[in-house]
Amino acid sequence: MSYLVASVAGVTFFAMSVALLGIWPGRVLEGETRAMSPQHPLGLSASERRGRAVYSREGCAYCHTQQIRYLRADMARFGAPTLAWETRFDYPHLWGTRRIGPDLAREGGTHSEDWHFAHLFAPRALLPDSVMPAYPSLFDGSPDRPRQEARDLVQYLETLGRARELAGPEGEAHARAGCNCPADEMAQMAFHAAALNANPARASRQGQAPKLVAAASQDRGRELYIRDCAGCHGSRGEADGPGAAGLHPHPANLAGHEYTVDRLGYVLWNGVAGTAMQAWRDLSLADLASVAQFVRQLHTAQQEPALPQNIVDLGARVYADNCAQCHGERGAGDGSAVPELRIAPADFRGARPSLAESLRALRNGVEGTQMAPWTGRLNEAELSAVAYYVRGFFQGAR
Repeated sequence: MSYLVASVAGVTFFAMSVALLGIWPGRVLEGETRAMSPQHPLGLSASERRGRAVYSREGCAYCHTQQIRYLRADMARFGAPTLAWETRFDYPHLWGTRRIGPDLAREGGTHSEDWHFAHLFAPRALLPDSVMPAYPSLFDGSPDRPRQEARDLVQYLETLGRARELAGPEGEAHARAGCNCPADEMAQMAFHAAALNANPARASRQGQAPKLVAAASQDRGRELYIRDCAGCHGSRGEADGPGAAGLHPHPANLAGHEYTVDRLGYVLWNGVAGTAMQAWRDLSLADLASVAQFVRQLHTAQQEPALPQNIVDLGARVYADNCAQCHGERGAGDGSAVPELRIAPADFRGARPSLAESLRALRNGVEGTQMAPWTGRLNEAELSAVAYYVRGFFQGAR
């Protein structure tokens, strides 16, 4: 009888454990997910489902989490904590348990497609300190020749964080009402975070940038540049880094431009939306100032002759007829066509290209952007005149 009682007690305890620790919490979570989810959340496409399978197969979840926790440090770095309904199509889940690499819960829209391909092909070509393994088997020999599996994987990465972003303010209000937890301080943290996506690498097309501090360390700037920038821009700023070949548009030739401190601060803080140039808001203002100071010293100014007035007038006419629609009347990159452009045009007030760089852009265009070659429309005299003219918008060292 004692053996029978012990057996029945053991089986009962096991059944209760399964019910209380597995089935019941699952039912509660499922109910909360239904209550807080939008009525018709966007699911995964066929390509995105295949990419999720690649993500799982390659073990990405071993190093990357997909869950922003209810911790101040997580919210400050990544944004609003993850709600259960965001992963309602994620079965089995890929939340991960170790954050060796950055959290990917809001990865969608953070990096450009070509950056992902270059990073998957050779992570240390972009980030020298990366411990992420390379995945050359997903490519046909180079980062700009991805196989379908690489395309699917990047498509899946772009879905991370998409559902809640698409839900918008109405979705947040619906989730808060479905939560029905006004007195639960932790649950309310998911709705009161400063930003849904606070990833410091996410580029912003329109944003403010803090003024960089005047004091800057040349040695610190060199250290940060080699660590974070040389992979794309090259050790001398000539856009020939090991990761540059797979990026479209190619990285800026820093040595071929003279920059103001304010322009560099804006780009470092906001990135360049539509390109592989991410934002660097995780660096301190002192570090950003050091990088900006180092980048400015990559350019060597060349003495140039004064231009005859007729050349200046020709450049002004060519610019007004062909360039002002995008670059603006005063070269600020604020022309009337800007809202229709995927990548914001160059701001010539804060970045003055060398004459060679200016002519190269006019003759060849800028691959990956809307800047097309102008050789079919302008003659050599007009190209030279406008190449000189745009350099006059530069507003000086600051």
